[in-house]
Amino acid sequence: MTVTGPFSSAGRSQQGLPRMPTPPSGWPIGSYSTYAEAQGAVEHLAKQDFTVEDVTIVGVDLMLVERVIGRLSWGKALGSGAVSGGWFGLLVGILLSFFNPSNGVTYQPALVGLVAGMVFGVVLAAGAYAMTRGRHDFSSASQLVAGRYDVLCQPRNAEQGRDLLAKLAMRPSGSTG
Repeated sequence: MTVTGPFSSAGRSQQGLPRMPTPPSGWPIGSYSTYAEAQGAVEHLAKQDFTVEDVTIVGVDLMLVERVIGRLSWGKALGSGAVSGGWFGLLVGILLSFFNPSNGVTYQPALVGLVAGMVFGVVLAAGAYAMTRGRHDFSSASQLVAGRYDVLCQPRNAEQGRDLLAKLAMRPSGSTG
């Protein structure tokens, strides 16, 4: 299975996908409360040799969900900045050590990169945390989710697709195929 993102261009020319964002077209042949269920419906259609190129999964009633992970304090902000800056500095230092004119492998560029990265990471994290002025004292992760997921199909195959998905819905839960 190949998954492409909204900005990837792999295979677009042969699939006839528009280059600009456009509203989806087709007739609804199924509606599901989770993306996994909608994806499972399309997988079922594919197993039945259905023309899945005519199918689109559409998220309806989009919501931005921000899940709070934990409290954010000066210590956590500075520690996170030091770690991320340190990793970046270490990577830059290792790359610079490859171009070191001295003979043999030296660890000095990697060590300097690590320390410099940690310092810059702490400074940037302190600046970013100070700018929030206590308005955002928590860390979180955001997700775009939909209230429901509709499966659309082009009119030429919509009736067949709807029939196949209706048969899938009539199966007892847990059966495969």
